[in-house]
Amino acid sequence: MSDVTYQAENIQVLEGLEAVRKRPGMYIGSTGPAGLHHLVYEVVDNSVDEAMAGHCTTIEIVILKDGRCQVTDDGRGIPVGPHPKYPDKSAAEVVMTLLHAGGKFGGGGYKVSGGLHGVGVSVVNALSTSVELRIDRDGRRWEQEFRDGGEPVGSLTDTGESPNLKSGTSVTFAPDPTIFDAVDFRAQTLLERFQMMAFLNAGLRIIFRDERETSPTESEFRYEGGIRDFVRHLNDAKDPLFEEVGYLEASESGDEVEIAFQWNTGYQLDGIHSFANGISTIEGGMHEEGFKTALTSTVNRYARAKSLLKEKEDNLQGDDIREGLTAIVSVRLQEPQFEGQTKAKLGNTSMRSLVQKATNEALTNWLEEHPKEAKRTIGKAIDARRARLAAQKAKNTVRKSALAGAGLPGKLTDCSSGDASETELYIVEGDSAGGSAKEARDPRTMAILPIRGKILNVERLGGRLEKMFQNTEVQALISAIGAGVGEGNFDSEKIRYHKVVLLCDADVDGSHIRTLLLTFFWRQMKELVLGGHVYIAQPPLYSTKTGNDTVYLKDDSAKAAFLSERPNHKSEFQRLKGLGEMDADELWTTTMDPETRTLLQVTVDEASIADNIFSVLMGEHVESRKGFIQNNAHDVRFLDI
Repeated sequence: MSDVTYQAENIQVLEGLEAVRKRPGMYIGSTGPAGLHHLVYEVVDNSVDEAMAGHCTTIEIVILKDGRCQVTDDGRGIPVGPHPKYPDKSAAEVVMTLLHAGGKFGGGGYKVSGGLHGVGVSVVNALSTSVELRIDRDGRRWEQEFRDGGEPVGSLTDTGESPNLKSGTSVTFAPDPTIFDAVDFRAQTLLERFQMMAFLNAGLRIIFRDERETSPTESEFRYEGGIRDFVRHLNDAKDPLFEEVGYLEASESGDEVEIAFQWNTGYQLDGIHSFANGISTIEGGMHEEGFKTALTSTVNRYARAKSLLKEKEDNLQGDDIREGLTAIVSVRLQEPQFEGQTKAKLGNTSMRSLVQKATNEALTNWLEEHPKEAKRTIGKAIDARRARLAAQKAKNTVRKSALAGAGLPGKLTDCSSGDASETELYIVEGDSAGGSAKEARDPRTMAILPIRGKILNVERLGGRLEKMFQNTEVQALISAIGAGVGEGNFDSEKIRYHKVVLLCDADVDGSHIRTLLLTFFWRQMKELVLGGHVYIAQPPLYSTKTGNDTVYLKDDSAKAAFLSERPNHKSEFQRLKGLGEMDADELWTTTMDPETRTLLQVTVDEASIADNIFSVLMGEHVESRKGFIQNNAHDVRFLDI
């Protein structure tokens, strides 16, 4: 054993922003696309905090032609005077260069804020090659630049009078390509986030412009109805049980809650979306618990009082009542306790009691004031209970036979490794492609599950799941993954493969099958998606010859890029009709080899937006689906949820 010394000089001290550059994942979650876009959100969140404080009406985000991002607001502007603790620096420079510096730690700057960790804009500075700061305040304009991970270029300088004596802050930054996997912002991802922010801040105007395109595109969001408009938007592709969106608000000791809700004829059980200080709490938390608890008790109490439930009948369960419910639960609080920097779950127990109390009172009043809507809602919940009991019976039958008794599905070609962290399940379209995939695979780590045709559209089944559990293809998927199915019954610890890869043809039918599979996973195994276990393989659509070599191209964009680099290319392009046309070597080289393949990880930035996309794409509302496809036909990226 070698003698490894461990002395005082071995202790490394990372000062200032150096720590962020050394371990960026600790601050922004990852250096992939999610982390890259997190930089934008951190800057925008500061502007939204100004809006929540009542000092900002408009936020403009621009992706400049050179790929930099510029965020401008009309708030008060970051303070420019010397900082009391660092008199040789302006307060603005302190905010830009020191972690845990800001107006959100009890200094009176903000009552509530999303960016409570105080690392937001300083982290952006640390992970950028350049940052330009412009502040308009008290009739003057102040500017400062930062380079190479947050190093100030000179000090904050008064550059003259503010145009039109306006106020506000502008931050322009260029992400560091040595830190991130790629530095290309995805417009659709940003748009979804900004639309959500506009819904959550009634009256706030958010403008987004992408100047990278030949013809710059611009979108503007402003919703005077706030979260009520949010619910209407999410239910647009559905059929509401009643016209009016219910709404309640309450406050206590400086903390605030507002909730909007509306039931529809659909069967989804995951229509509750919660937020804390404008941050999407995708894993829920105390505010969501408080709402669910109060919803269940209040509806049952009303149903008993109005004899809508018979004496001998059991109370309705929470799932029965929440079937078809779309609700936004938004809270604002002074000292939020989030789990980690990603802020996925709210831990403040005080919010549970506040939300529960507010919902009990306001929902009771709403039910009394809307007897027709109440009767319709409770009737739907009673129907849901019947369907739940029938589904449970079918599920138990399946469990006893195919899922439990017979073990793994017969068509599964399993891998030899028992270490789930290194194994992959390829779900392959058709027996022909399945045969090629079996030959091509690494038998130690890659399992192959062929499926025939198009699986059930579970979006249309919704809560009526008896058919789902009786479907052969669905049974095979459930059995192969091995972690159970359905809300409350899925156990992430039991996932047999840490990568579930959808391997479908690169054509319209393949896209449809892929979307059906994504719908199934999102509605019945959501934790599989949220855990980052679902991937989409990228088989090529074209092949061509360059000399004696075959070149494979993923899509039309790749083909166009290829031709732009080789304008004199004469060989024909072969359009690959399906995976079954490839032999095992081709399939391995182009699509399955970990060294050369491209896998698209399915991520969910905003669960509410994802829900709406699935409702539009896979639901019964034909006009909404037509409109969505027409508007997005030029951009298939929406499938990267």
